[in-house]
Amino acid sequence: MPSLTDPLPHDPLGESPRVIGHYVGEENGPLVVAIGGIHGNEPAGVAALEQLFELLREEPLINPGFTFRGELLALRGNLEALRSGRRYIDTDLNRIWRHVVRGVDDSYPTVEARELDGMLAAIDNALVDSPVAEIVLLDLHTTTATGGVFSITGDDAPSLSLAAELGVPVIKGMLSGLQGTTLSYFRSGQYDLERPCRAVTFEAGGHTDPVSVDRALAATVNLLRSVGCVRDEDVSTHHEETLRTSNPGVPPVLELVYVHRLPAGGRHGFVMRPGYLNFQKINAGEILAEDADGPIAAPCAGYLLMPLYQNQGDEGFFIVQRYEGSASY
Repeated sequence: MPSLTDPLPHDPLGESPRVIGHYVGEENGPLVVAIGGIHGNEPAGVAALEQLFELLREEPLINPGFTFRGELLALRGNLEALRSGRRYIDTDLNRIWRHVVRGVDDSYPTVEARELDGMLAAIDNALVDSPVAEIVLLDLHTTTATGGVFSITGDDAPSLSLAAELGVPVIKGMLSGLQGTTLSYFRSGQYDLERPCRAVTFEAGGHTDPVSVDRALAATVNLLRSVGCVRDEDVSTHHEETLRTSNPGVPPVLELVYVHRLPAGGRHGFVMRPGYLNFQKINAGEILAEDADGPIAAPCAGYLLMPLYQNQGDEGFFIVQRYEGSASY
């Protein structure tokens, strides 16, 4: 298994380090675009996708009946940040998609603007002369805290159904709490006005936890099965078990109720108190962090999500609660 600290490898299947692989099946189906490393200190998704392409090379040899419908394009996201092990170089790549400007003269305002254009160019290339009728995006992430894993998507029924197929809790309302994300760009139809597009983000656990690689791989395989790229009988139950045991006692659907945003241009002395985990239960009034103005208390009870334990980031923590509405989708 690739180490989480290995240097960024070059793509063995092409000239660019951007493309991990482009797998074209024998039958028509969707184009699944899986991206790892949108944040450079989150290499687990990249490692998982590299493993997946090794499995795809081996599967027809050990399972002659294996078939694949559609296409899988796996990409490395922020190459420069992956090389340096930083979340980003100039600006957060997962917050600038609402301002997409395609490069026409190789001039970009930030490193991340160039990286964004490179990803879109790779998807453009995959779609040239391609018969796919639908695009499905999977954005793989990890968090600075250890603990449970979850998925994020839009609040419409098709999106929620797709996210639920990954086999982990689904968080509603996150798109309103996070602006300019990869997920929101593809869900809005901005990339392709002719083909329908579904999109989901998967959070696999802690940045450096080796289990995060296994979870990201399991989620990707589950998504390929749910959209019909691979058959049920060709998917190992090991993947289901990996995800099923990752969140004991956590409700299947939760909703975002609070985001602690950090001031633009600086953290204002924000320091999260140590030891918090994803989905840790917290009480209203509990002191979670400090900044230059003093202690920061939880405004409500719920489950803590993504407490910030790194130097870069725009949000200090999130609070989610069990979703009390209808969870049918």
